[in-house]
Amino acid sequence: MGIFGAMTTAISGLSSQSFALENISGNIANSRTTGFKRVDTSFADLVPDQPLGRELAGSVGAFSRNTATVQGDVQVTSIGTNVAISGEGFFVVKEKTSDNGGAAVFGGSNLYTRRGDFQLDRDGRLVSGTGYYLMGYPLNPTNGAQNGPLQVLQISANNLPARATGTIKYNANLPKTPKTASYVASNNAANSELLSVPLQVAAIKASDNSAFLDQTIPGQTITTYDAAGSPISINLRWAKTSNTAGAETWSAYYESDTAATGTATRWTQIPTAITFNASGQMTAPANGIIAQTFTVNGATTPTINLNFGTTGLTQFSDANGSLNPGSLTQDGYPSGNIQNVSVGQGGRVMAGYSNGQTVAVAQIPLAQLPADNLMKRKDGGVFEATLESGEALLADAGRNIQGGAVENSNVDIADEFSKMIVTQQAYSANTKVVTTAQSMLQDVINIIR
Repeated sequence: MGIFGAMTTAISGLSSQSFALENISGNIANSRTTGFKRVDTSFADLVPDQPLGRELAGSVGAFSRNTATVQGDVQVTSIGTNVAISGEGFFVVKEKTSDNGGAAVFGGSNLYTRRGDFQLDRDGRLVSGTGYYLMGYPLNPTNGAQNGPLQVLQISANNLPARATGTIKYNANLPKTPKTASYVASNNAANSELLSVPLQVAAIKASDNSAFLDQTIPGQTITTYDAAGSPISINLRWAKTSNTAGAETWSAYYESDTAATGTATRWTQIPTAITFNASGQMTAPANGIIAQTFTVNGATTPTINLNFGTTGLTQFSDANGSLNPGSLTQDGYPSGNIQNVSVGQGGRVMAGYSNGQTVAVAQIPLAQLPADNLMKRKDGGVFEATLESGEALLADAGRNIQGGAVENSNVDIADEFSKMIVTQQAYSANTKVVTTAQSMLQDVINIIR
């Protein structure tokens, strides 16, 4: 059986090298396929059971070896919904099986891929270039809370609801000596920087507007929003009311009626006074917050926390004698319609709206399996979990997701060509064994002639 065994073994070698060449061919063909994972070939010897001293080298079997965990190069794109994974993990996707009355139907088990060339379809779903739909967790755009279980993501085209202003953050420095118009006109007379006692009232009449402006310094103007998203502009002015050492006091006023005349109220005082110590640090209010509603030209805001922080409002000497603004922000906004979608850090799907807001509308998780390379390959760069691979566990993407990028194929053309040369030589060597065995058999046949 030696000659026949040699021929059979050589045939197994030819078959195995052919299998390897087929994998090499597929790898080279997909060297530019987004997210493609090459298939390597491993060989195993098949040894017949023989007694000691009579062992045979045996034949060979070829087996594929997945490289799902070997990362390809990350390429930056200009498409915000493209996404690449840096490190371990897979996107969870579903396959569309049919349409039912115009609604997409998704069937089968979850599939896994690192092909991240997702783009929005007409229904707001994120679909890869091979037709698989991205899954994730929808988020409430108003508060960022998870809004459902893992599902095929669909970005809603609904308007972003308006949000009423709840907090104004105000950082600034009030001058120790405000150089108001009255102060300048009095040639720096004592106490001329203070708001006169007759004007230290809760409501400033329109007829007193000129005197009030002369004895105060401009604050800043900020636009806030009510629950319906209507803008309410708040114009502030600051008045120093006491210069008692170690307890200097200021009051803030806002313009409540821009069209007021006569005895009608033009400016309204914010009741809580601001006090500073000798070092220019705010001592009251202790928590740095004033809760206040503002009524401007008949429109009233919800209660707003005017938040100075504990160190955000100071009273240091200023050569100009005017307010030195820091930052002034508020957290409200009007309603807006969706303009664009992109994937941000940590796998958050961000929607940009016409009101200037960018909010998270979905979270992309990453799937990790106990034995990633034992998943079953399917068309389109996706994998299916098997008993050998184990079930997928979903985890937060953390910093492993990069938006506006895709992962390229992990095929190394130079390496594939090297393997192809070795495979060709091994195949040729096996054909020589078949030729030699045939020649030896012919010699045996010639013995009986």
